[in-house]
Amino acid sequence: MNFPSRLIEEAVNAFSRFPGIGKKTALRLTLHLLRQQQAEALELARAVTNLATNVQYCRTCHNISDAPVCQICANKSRNQALVCVVADMRDVIAIENTGQYNGLYHVLGGLITPMEGIGPDQLKIASLEERLATGEVRELLLAFSATMEGDTTAFYIGRKLQGRDIRISTIARGISIGGELEYADEITLGRSIQQRIPFQS
Repeated sequence: MNFPSRLIEEAVNAFSRFPGIGKKTALRLTLHLLRQQQAEALELARAVTNLATNVQYCRTCHNISDAPVCQICANKSRNQALVCVVADMRDVIAIENTGQYNGLYHVLGGLITPMEGIGPDQLKIASLEERLATGEVRELLLAFSATMEGDTTAFYIGRKLQGRDIRISTIARGISIGGELEYADEITLGRSIQQRIPFQS
């Protein structure tokens, strides 16, 4: 791709480093940015600079934060005895958007994935054990994707914490709302039957 300006080429190359963005989309974003007021472009540049230089990780749960302790951990009205263990901050956002959870979180920073060289030592499992050692946490909710990596991570943590006086639960898995039984895979359908709940009319 030939560019009329080295500055445009640099911007296109920068945008195209984002996942899912090719050169053509990067060029569209660059040209869109050029059509905006200079103040808007500078505002975007400031936001990216602040993100790169000022972002922190909560010292308690490892979620991305603006301060040493994130807003969720600092909120004393949340259930301090319940901790939801997730792979990354996207899971925190997804669960928070439901409005159905009022406990705390622990972000592992990924899942056990041997094929990619990610083992338990690369995750925040040791700090999870330290949190549990205080005795404040009564229930651990494991909220991982229904994948081999998610199941492996849940199994490892379950075995690691065996014998502790703490309840370990996982999120329910089953048929989605509006889903047709004939299109559900066997594993999902099987789990839906195993984890059935009482019918309420």
